[in-house]
Amino acid sequence: MLPERQLTGPVSLCLPNGRLNPDAVGWARTPLVNTDGVARGPRPYAWGRNKRWEYWGITTPTHLIGLTVSSIDYAGVHELWVFDRDSRKEVAVNAVVPLARDVVLPGTLGAGPASARAKVPLGELRIDIDEVAGGTRLTASAPRVSLDIVATRPDGRTLADHEAMGVVVPWSRRLFQYTVKDVDRPAMGTLTIDGVEHGVPAGESWAVLDHGRGRWPYSVAWNWGAASGFVGWVGEQRRVGVQLGAKWTDGTGSTENAITVDGRVHKISEELVWEYRPGEWMTPWHIKGERVDATFTPFHLKQSSTQLGVIASSTRQCFGHYSGWIATDDGAGQRIDGLLGWAEDVHNRW
Repeated sequence: MLPERQLTGPVSLCLPNGRLNPDAVGWARTPLVNTDGVARGPRPYAWGRNKRWEYWGITTPTHLIGLTVSSIDYAGVHELWVFDRDSRKEVAVNAVVPLARDVVLPGTLGAGPASARAKVPLGELRIDIDEVAGGTRLTASAPRVSLDIVATRPDGRTLADHEAMGVVVPWSRRLFQYTVKDVDRPAMGTLTIDGVEHGVPAGESWAVLDHGRGRWPYSVAWNWGAASGFVGWVGEQRRVGVQLGAKWTDGTGSTENAITVDGRVHKISEELVWEYRPGEWMTPWHIKGERVDATFTPFHLKQSSTQLGVIASSTRQCFGHYSGWIATDDGAGQRIDGLLGWAEDVHNRW
């Protein structure tokens, strides 16, 4: 187990000179870390290493959805992806915009809207992410597809008192990352594909946020797994969100592992062992530790790769169901059987 420090008060991620503030290293239940300094970092060492993004993964009874707005300084990289679970057909709209033109990202989580505009074949990709009363509104449109979905915060909570695992990962004083993984947001709204409207029904649909602000090494690999849903019998259900990661945090003294149960974050301060077969992505994955024993069984593989000069990426994101257990802070094993989500293997050069 790692001695991770819990942050309990507001703190800035960056010092005035742009380097990591040592007081920011730790994890938090609520968005206490101000990351405005990432976008304002001094040259030359900061520019090109700054990475800022909002990724939303949404699961419904009929569809899987991915929505990305990002800036990696020398490019904006955006995506609207939809998979029909019945027909197994997908719509994928991707855009790489030089120098991240027409990208808006708030310096700090919740400090303003995020948006992207980009020309794509046959039209335009438009993405807007706005904080609204009771949640976050996600709207997007592109040729063939559009959506209007609200990722709600249960129990009337505001952004300031809604719990989500946030952690600062320090590679060095120059390179570091702040991530918030908000993994149990009930979703509702509509999705339209080729003129046909599909509901995103409340109580059966879930949204997961990956919010990132930091300065990254040029070459990095990671695993990420997340899942959301209700576990248990009718009348005794618990709302559970799973957040598991590996590789990119190894050796830093920080981890991004946690489970959220009925809105309460339980931090898992240990590096987990991921067992899976590269190249045989659709076989079960196993994720283990002192407080985790999880099996992930995929039903769909989303593969993508990019080779654009200095930018290169290879992503295998599998969607499927989790089973097993994760221990909460009191030592009780919380079952996660049947939760829908994903597990991924990524290597980026950026």
